[in-house]
Amino acid sequence: MKLLVSPINTTEAKAALDGGADIVDVKNPKEGSLGANFPWMIRAVIETIESKKPVSATIGDFNFKPGTASLAALGAAASGADYIKIGLYDIQTTDQAEELLSNVVRSIKGYDSNKFAVAAAYADYRRINSISPLLLPEVGAKVSADVVMIDTGIKDGRSLFEFMSEEELTRFVDDARDLGLTTALAGTIKFEDLDVLRRINPDILGIRGVVCGGDRNDEIKQELVEEFKSKM
Repeated sequence: MKLLVSPINTTEAKAALDGGADIVDVKNPKEGSLGANFPWMIRAVIETIESKKPVSATIGDFNFKPGTASLAALGAAASGADYIKIGLYDIQTTDQAEELLSNVVRSIKGYDSNKFAVAAAYADYRRINSISPLLLPEVGAKVSADVVMIDTGIKDGRSLFEFMSEEELTRFVDDARDLGLTTALAGTIKFEDLDVLRRINPDILGIRGVVCGGDRNDEIKQELVEEFKSKM
């Protein structure tokens, strides 16, 4: 498993890098679970970590706005992000998901075919009126996404394990792998979740709160990143 850590600024990005993050994921928690940061912050993070690790960028928790999402995806790609991640928030049907994602993937790959398109659904999908993450692998494969991910949409301290079982998460990972997709899990992951996560065995684990000391609004601490990485 690779460790993805989500800083909001260059200071946190350096702490994530020095702590052992495999992917540095630029986001803005003030704008939601997958809230977008600014283009200049993406560029500043890349410069700060001297391109030593891949950089991911979130572009938002999107309802059905394919054009807006496509422009945001292109902006993140042009700013230098290697992984561009969009959340399917308030997406009602698989047809909507396919239309949204197909245009996002087209924007990313049309700019640089080596960049990775990441589609995220939410474990608490019933709370946010969105599609089940279990539908995402088939949709992701159909639109030629690279990575499919499960996160939580509402950040209120509740873990993805409160909304989906180990069996469901294992099914998600297995289905996605069978379709040639990379898998990622996130959503208030804690140290005590590592045993079950090793059994599920996603390709990527995404974290923020746990390496901020439990509050995602605090700063990322290098020593907590080191501890989490060592226990993986």
